[in-house]
Amino acid sequence: MGIKFRDDFIFGVAASSYQIEGAVEEDGRTPSIWDEFSRTPGKVRGGDTGDTACDHYHRYIQDISLMQKIGIEAYSFSISWPRIFPKKGKYNSKGMQFYIDLVKELVSRNIRPVATLFHWDLPLWAHRLGGWLNRDSVKWFTEYALIIFETLSEDVKTWITHCEPMCSSLLGYYRGSHAPGHTDIREALTAAHHILLSHGRTVKAFRNLDIEDSKIGITLNVIPVYPATGSADDRFAARIADGHLNRWFLDPIFRASYPEDMLGMYRSRIDDLSFIKRGDLEDISATNDFLGINYYTRELIKYSHDFDFERARGDNPRTEMDWEIVPGALYRLVHRLRDDYTGIPFYITENGAAFADRKSRDGRVHDEMRINYLRDHLLEVAKLCREGVDIRGYFLWSIMDNFEWEHGYSKRFGIMYVDYKTQERILKDSAYWYSDLIRSRVLR
Repeated sequence: MGIKFRDDFIFGVAASSYQIEGAVEEDGRTPSIWDEFSRTPGKVRGGDTGDTACDHYHRYIQDISLMQKIGIEAYSFSISWPRIFPKKGKYNSKGMQFYIDLVKELVSRNIRPVATLFHWDLPLWAHRLGGWLNRDSVKWFTEYALIIFETLSEDVKTWITHCEPMCSSLLGYYRGSHAPGHTDIREALTAAHHILLSHGRTVKAFRNLDIEDSKIGITLNVIPVYPATGSADDRFAARIADGHLNRWFLDPIFRASYPEDMLGMYRSRIDDLSFIKRGDLEDISATNDFLGINYYTRELIKYSHDFDFERARGDNPRTEMDWEIVPGALYRLVHRLRDDYTGIPFYITENGAAFADRKSRDGRVHDEMRINYLRDHLLEVAKLCREGVDIRGYFLWSIMDNFEWEHGYSKRFGIMYVDYKTQERILKDSAYWYSDLIRSRVLR
């Protein structure tokens, strides 16, 4: 007995360019902000960088072959902007060729390519011209996107503009834990606005191309926020945290406005939000064909005088990332998005967990905790599908262990184990479990 997924439900995997490709100086690629950030002492655990990562740039055929062995139906990957435009206005055909070859290989093995235009690796040349703080970044991004569309659209039919703009802006420009490592709230809000504007204008440019049978959307990591207690202070703090992490991104995309309570709060801290120009919100709210949802955990919030909220600690089991495991929060999140924001189709574009995986004496990697995590979350997805919520597919993060940003190589999310010294790949038990699910379409 088990729960059956419909035949057209897509089971995929995901990864991103800087986390797996390596080859950071090959075929004309120039540095991204993550190359500079990771080489800055103290920024990344162990001094790790993405210089080699999983060497996917040279091993993509082997990796796709393993995807085919598992039975993967779709692969969500991101494109390295500094491979395509290593300098401002300078197109690099050698950098593009990698993605042409990657997509052709996927299609030849009946794996659907899903391309993300931006997953955090902003070209260093763009950063030195102001990065996402410079309004011209919107134009640079749209120029880059159009070249990608024109080159790959024959085979790529599903497009994502940005992955997790909250991380690119708030973690990169306010918390300082991600590249470029700044700690200025006005910079973070400016970056967020320009990222969202680049999304909206790219969607409009995509529509003008009138590419047949192609869809475009954006991926948000919407983090369910709950008050730590029932007190009025904690409920207020949770509302502010939700506005900071979620509504600041959802509202402009789906309501063509920023949330009024957050505008008031930000104006009390910064007296100038002049980066928001007339007509911007109309552009940002260009119609999406779908919404990508990345879900890993929830946040418990209590009141604090630091931005009026701080995180509390829940009692559920946790992953190696110290993230609380709460599958039911995914169920409630999806209903909230459907009820409060949009009826467009959803994809779960990232879901997965890091655990302390080790090769055993039998040469296998036994990761039962990951299997349990995936099963429990997919049960929630199945429940939503049975209730009629339009979820088109699920992308497991990640196809392979990789460079986990500020954590370096210390956290393993993959269903494929990577020995970083030898670049050996080993399918973990979770890969075989996922393979059985895809083949049978029954969750046991």
